[in-house]
Amino acid sequence: MTFLTPNSLASILETAVSTHSSLLGRATHAQILKTLQCTIPPFLSIHLISMYSKLDLPNSAQLLLQLTPTRCVVTWTALISGSVQNRYFSSAILYFSKMRRENIKPNDFTFPCAFKASTALCLPFAGKQIHAIALKLGQINDKFVGCSAFDMYSKTGLKLEAQRLFDEMPPRNVAVWNAYISNAVLDGRPRKAIDKFIEFRRVGGEPDLITFCAFLNACADARCLDLGRQLHGLVIRSGFERDVSVANGIIDFYGKCKEVELAEMVFNGMGRRNSVSWCTMVAACEQNDEKEKACVVFLMSRKEGIELTDYMVSSVISAYAGISGLEFGRSVHALAVKACVEGDIFVGSALVDMYGKCGSIEDCEQVFHEMPERNLVSWNAMISGYAHQGDVDMAMTLFEEMQSEAVPNYVTLICVLSACSRGGAVKLGNEIFESMRDRYMIEPGAEHYACIADMLGRAGMVERAYEFVQKMPIRPTISVWGALLNACRVYGEPELGKIAADNLFKLDPKDSGNHVLLSNMFAAAGRWDEATLVRNEMKEVGIKKGAGCSWVTAKNKVHVFQAKDASHERNSEIQGMLVKLRTEMQAAGYMPDTNYALYDLEEEEKMTEVGYHSEKIALAFGLIALPPGVPIRITKNLRICGDCHSAFKFISGIAGREIIVRDNNRFHRFRDSQCSCRDFW
Repeated sequence: MTFLTPNSLASILETAVSTHSSLLGRATHAQILKTLQCTIPPFLSIHLISMYSKLDLPNSAQLLLQLTPTRCVVTWTALISGSVQNRYFSSAILYFSKMRRENIKPNDFTFPCAFKASTALCLPFAGKQIHAIALKLGQINDKFVGCSAFDMYSKTGLKLEAQRLFDEMPPRNVAVWNAYISNAVLDGRPRKAIDKFIEFRRVGGEPDLITFCAFLNACADARCLDLGRQLHGLVIRSGFERDVSVANGIIDFYGKCKEVELAEMVFNGMGRRNSVSWCTMVAACEQNDEKEKACVVFLMSRKEGIELTDYMVSSVISAYAGISGLEFGRSVHALAVKACVEGDIFVGSALVDMYGKCGSIEDCEQVFHEMPERNLVSWNAMISGYAHQGDVDMAMTLFEEMQSEAVPNYVTLICVLSACSRGGAVKLGNEIFESMRDRYMIEPGAEHYACIADMLGRAGMVERAYEFVQKMPIRPTISVWGALLNACRVYGEPELGKIAADNLFKLDPKDSGNHVLLSNMFAAAGRWDEATLVRNEMKEVGIKKGAGCSWVTAKNKVHVFQAKDASHERNSEIQGMLVKLRTEMQAAGYMPDTNYALYDLEEEEKMTEVGYHSEKIALAFGLIALPPGVPIRITKNLRICGDCHSAFKFISGIAGREIIVRDNNRFHRFRDSQCSCRDFW
């Protein structure tokens, strides 16, 4: 019978570690005991301790160490290294102490493990003691030991000690520079990281892939587009453009610098992509309002068989939230459940946000209450969901409940004030706003002021809203003046609306929406000359009004309609439904509001004009394409007009259907001839 040699047995133990096979490791241990009936050779003991330790069998590793008569630094280092690898950081520090009690000197492999353990436990005092031992034993000048010590000081908040150690180091290798640049980025000091990289290059340093990735993160955080582009050129010259990690970093950099086309160019030029590449590209599109493109990239990743990750799911769900893609969002939710990532706190928060923004408050509540843990983002998303619906009572109930688990932040107060605004709770909103500094220690920002201006305007207190804006301690923003302009439109205050519009034109002269809103307000007041003048001014300065359109999803297909649209394949059915609805509405007392015919036409022509708005056509299609009882969800890229709003209330009662409209301002939920917005659209 052939017996395996000790070297062969050691090789098998290494294989057990690389294949994560504890069964193979234990079998080999048994073979060693059977073959070598005498004392196990020290080098095999080291292999066994290393194997048990790295395969997350700490009790077996510790027992074997105790049974080993002659323990050396390699034996202890094997145990310490395995403990750190499996995140038993306290045990690693304890083993290091025991090793020192046996007067065994740590080596250049032991110290980095010990420093990493003290870093993970955030024990700078222990780290200092380990540093002192390394200094006493003359090991601190080793490039790995010194780099580990520097990393420990940086990550435990001892910046002065880290800088002193860095300055005292002998000729530094690339790992030390990488540690400095990476920690500066993690510490929120991208400019410092950039300065160190430049210094590194000036002393003749040659960057590796870690250097490139860290510096790209610094450029992205500091929004240094030109510097990042220069680095991209250096990456190409250095031959690192084919490295997947570096390419992923470049995509992330361009995405954060709002250069989606350049990010897409790098992505498309990659010879090999991993899951991080796809996740980064989806996130780059989503963060730059390229929601549809993000969804397309996600679908491409599915065809490529890319494994779903929590980051990918949360990014694409946010994209579907932005385009009100409820059914598609539900499909991704199902994929998340299948991939077992729905319990991730970021995925859960994204789902709450998506269902809230798509108007499905019941699904929003279900996901929120089923989350295993919640963070501030989760609470804010749920409060925001109620705010979208104008449900101030539920928003405030949740706000009070939240304060027992989390401290409200800047965004929380925006969500709460938005709920007060849309729910008509003027007194409550004012009380919360006035208590922000004293009770919540939050300085009101432009968004909070915009919520109050909007709240006063929605309540019909237009003059008071204007006075509030005039007394603001900060310069009114686009959101503030926009809220005032909308209030003037609703309550017929064209003179005050002109003041708001003039300020908006100064802040954002190219936005067609403000010009159109002012023109429509003049048209609704019968001031046709002024309405025409505003539109002519738009033409003179080259401002083009975006085409208004509405869309509805049916059978996994998005159907888009414009005003007077007759191009749909089911147009004859749509027109028949429009006629039927008009007849039934008029019998119920509906009269078209021709003030929303925005051209100077005869009365009969005005009635025809308002009867073929895009949202009405989309609703007619929804009624013929979706089964009875299924809510009809319509999205519009502009604000819903007053006549369509009135018509939808009638239709919700006549057809017995729930109609949910998301325009560019808010949600409208029509049920039983009522709207959730309380007729402030």
